[in-house]
Amino acid sequence: MFRRRASEAKHGATAPDRGQGAGPASQGASPAGHGARQDPGLPPGGSSRPVSPDRPVSPAGEEPGRAAAEPWGPPPAGLDVSAPHPARVWNYWLGGRDFFAADKAAGEEIGREFPHLAEMARAERAFLVRAVRFLAGPAKIRQYLDIGAGLPAGGNTHEIAQRIAPDSTIVYADNDPAVLLHAKALLGNPMLASTPDGAVCYTDADLRDVATVLAGAGSALSLSQPVALIMLGVLGHVGDYGAARSIASQLMDALPAGSYLVAADGMAVNQGIVSAQRRYDASARPRYGGSAPAPYALRRPDELTSFFDGLDLIEPGVVPCLGWRPDGRGPESASGDAAAAYCGVARKP
Repeated sequence: MFRRRASEAKHGATAPDRGQGAGPASQGASPAGHGARQDPGLPPGGSSRPVSPDRPVSPAGEEPGRAAAEPWGPPPAGLDVSAPHPARVWNYWLGGRDFFAADKAAGEEIGREFPHLAEMARAERAFLVRAVRFLAGPAKIRQYLDIGAGLPAGGNTHEIAQRIAPDSTIVYADNDPAVLLHAKALLGNPMLASTPDGAVCYTDADLRDVATVLAGAGSALSLSQPVALIMLGVLGHVGDYGAARSIASQLMDALPAGSYLVAADGMAVNQGIVSAQRRYDASARPRYGGSAPAPYALRRPDELTSFFDGLDLIEPGVVPCLGWRPDGRGPESASGDAAAAYCGVARKP
């Protein structure tokens, strides 16, 4: 699991760019609501690089699981893409376009050796799309804090939320320098930037530094109003179970009643998955060098459920990701590896 890299990068919130780049292109997004599709002029995965409207577009934005054939254009200035990076490999698995030759090669190799990782990535993204539709629609949430967001790929939190509620504000938090470089380029493009009525920004913050996360979120969000806190595939990077629970509790304690916690992580559902994850963790540093993700702690479903203590779980509770309010638009089939990703959504009373 590695939507993001655990690093010792310096922290410091970056100011949001409200409505950055918004204009006619961003206003041409698909209509809000279930079944909304990516705009024909937007490359698969929400790339910052434009594509002509008549070019075939992968459905990755709403149906994760189909990898793009090739990367899209040059990298952001100052970014070394000669070696693979975990976030770009994840983007490749999700059908995005912000990967390069080394990432594609690594993604294919890792996918063969550790198929549970790509399966979990796709299952979590399919869940995210459905969860944000619920939050922006019936739950009427207009503020989102997505921690460990990684690189944009089709079905980003802000794309889904702002199709339904254009005035939504989204803060993505990550502490990976490469991710932040990509984000600056991506959000500077009118086709991926915020709607005029909303806002989208990244803040440089580590999950473990709750105060910095909240300070960055508070630069764009009103923390006196309900917020959806999204943590997908990140809590397992906090190896100590008690510390991970404390982080989730501190974040939710800082949010008002009516806020939501959205969480998903890989689970230790069988020994095969556990053994594969351990082998992957041991091989990560030789593969990625300094950008290797922290080891990932697979937990039990009941341990994930405990992160929602004191909150009101939304039906169907804590379940495999593909079983959370399925709508037929996610991956068409799921192996046992995909079933190892569990999730839940809960409201703070």
